[in-house]
Amino acid sequence: MPKRALTAPSVERIKLPEKGQIDIFDQGYPGLALRVSYGGRKSWAFFYRIGGKLRRMSFGTYPAVSLAQAREAWREARKNAQAGRDPALKRSSSSTRTFATVLDDWFKRDQANNRSSESTRRLLDLDVTPVWQHRLVGDIDRADVTDILDRIVDRGSPIVARRVRAHLHRFFVWCVARGYIDANPMMYLPKPGAERKRERVLSDRELARVWEASEKIGWPVGAAIQLLILTGARRQEITELRRAELKDDVIELGGNRTKNGHPHIIPLSSPALRTLKAAPRLVSSTFVFTVNGRRPIASWSLTKRRLDAELGLPDWRIHDLRRTVATGLQKLGTPLQVTEAILGHTSGSRGGIVGVYQRYDYANEKRAALEAWGAHVMALV
Repeated sequence: MPKRALTAPSVERIKLPEKGQIDIFDQGYPGLALRVSYGGRKSWAFFYRIGGKLRRMSFGTYPAVSLAQAREAWREARKNAQAGRDPALKRSSSSTRTFATVLDDWFKRDQANNRSSESTRRLLDLDVTPVWQHRLVGDIDRADVTDILDRIVDRGSPIVARRVRAHLHRFFVWCVARGYIDANPMMYLPKPGAERKRERVLSDRELARVWEASEKIGWPVGAAIQLLILTGARRQEITELRRAELKDDVIELGGNRTKNGHPHIIPLSSPALRTLKAAPRLVSSTFVFTVNGRRPIASWSLTKRRLDAELGLPDWRIHDLRRTVATGLQKLGTPLQVTEAILGHTSGSRGGIVGVYQRYDYANEKRAALEAWGAHVMALV
C-alpha cells in the first residue's frame, strides 16, 4: 500500500496506473486513501474497522471533493469509527440532505405561514441556491457563507447581503434543531455592510416621469407601477393582487396578505379604477397582474432596469413610491392618522394603547384623500 504526504498539487499530478486501480494513502491521516484508476478517475476512500471487520466508505470523487474536504470528512468519520459507530451508516442517512432539498423542507415546515416566504425564496434562488444546491448541507461552512455574502456586497448590494444573511441564519438554526448539522456556520459572522434608512421622496416632476415610463413599459408591470403610485400600497400587495380581492371600488386584503397580519381595505380612486378596468383578463387566472396566468409578476430587477433606461433618475427604488405617496398626502393636507390608515400602518399614531382602543377605520377619509391624490397625479401626467 503506497503511502505519501499528499498535497493539492501532487494529487493533481499523480501518475495513473497502467491497468486496474491503486490506493495511495495520505500519510498522517490513517485510513484516508486516494483511489486512482487507469482510466483517470480519482476518488477518496476511508478504510476503517468496526467489530474487527475492515470496512470502506467513499468521500466522493476528485476534483469535486478537494484534498482539504476529504481530510475534513476523514476527521468526522474517524471520530465516529473510534467511538464504535459506523460512519458509513451515519453518512448514508445524510447523503441526500443537499442544500436544495433541505431548503425545500425548511420552506414547507418552518416558513409555511410566513407571508414573506415567496420573496425569501426568490432572494435565495437568486444568490444562494445556484451555488449550493448540490452541496450537502452539513458540508457548508463559514467560508462558504462569507463567499456568498462578499459576492453580493461586491456587486453593490450590501442591504441585500444583510437580508440574505438573516434568512440563512434562521435556516441554519432550524437545521441544528432538526439534527441535520451540529453547529450553525453563521455563528459570530458579522453583518455585512450597513443598512441605512432611506429618505428618498420623488418630486412631482420625477413622479410624472415614472408614470410616463410605466406607460411605455406597458402591461402588466407598467400598470402595477401606476397602481402603486395611486394607492401607496406595498409592492407585494399589488403585484400579487387577486381578482377575488377586488370588491366594487375597493381592494380588500386579508391578514395573510399584509405585512402586519391585519386585514386592510384600500379605496380605489377614479384613476385607479380606470387602470384596473383597462387591464386584460386571463379567464383561467386568479391574479390581476400576470403574464402566464399561473403566477403573479415577479421580475422586479429587470423592471427596474427597464425603468432606469427610460428615466435616468438618480438613486431611487420602487419602494420610494410608497414614501412619495405618504409625503404627497401630507402635502395635500391629509391628517397623519388617515395617511397611516391608507398605508396600513399599525405603529406611529395608531400604535400602543391607542391602537388597542381606537378601532375607527377612516373609510370615508381614506377614500377622499386617495381621490384627491389621484387627481393630483393625473394633473401631473
